[in-house]
Amino acid sequence: EEVKKDMPFYENSNGGVTLSGGEPTMQPEFCIAVLAECKKANMHTALDTSGFVKTEILTEILKYVDLVLYDIKHTDPEKHKKYTGVSNELILYNLQHINNMEIPIEIRLPTIPNINDSDENFSEVAKLVNNLNSIERVRLLPYHRLGEGKYERLEMEYKLKGLESPNKVRMEELVEILKSKLTRDIPVSAS
Repeated sequence: EEVKKDMPFYENSNGGVTLSGGEPTMQPEFCIAVLAECKKANMHTALDTSGFVKTEILTEILKYVDLVLYDIKHTDPEKHKKYTGVSNELILYNLQHINNMEIPIEIRLPTIPNINDSDENFSEVAKLVNNLNSIERVRLLPYHRLGEGKYERLEMEYKLKGLESPNKVRMEELVEILKSKLTRDIPVSAS
């Protein structure tokens, strides 16, 4: 009922409901319940996910999803584990699974200086995109320091303390690098 209150906005903007987080797939029953009701009301639905979820759970959620916003943090499994704490094997498997289900995908690439903004990583991202027909867009998301204060308040170590956000010129360079490696015309932007 709460979501339905915004129906006029969705209709006027061609928008819909996006479940994001944190990681929404960590609450699969809730995701399924909300998304199923949205579909009954003819709302466009999107899932913003890291893809680190059991494939069986993801499959059930995807029955009610029109678009997947999918994070690729790093293509190298060892570097992915170093920076996120988990391997990217399941994440890349689930990306292929979504592609096989023919659900439109927008790749989101959080862009972190000196961690995942290398030519090598962008070449690997391009290979992924080139081999998946359901990818409709790639969006580079510049690293920001908004989480630093939260970590301090929680008395947790912030491992990227002091790291600066990439500037607009660098982000545009990365957009062009990625575009140059793609074999089909897919929109690539930095936002």
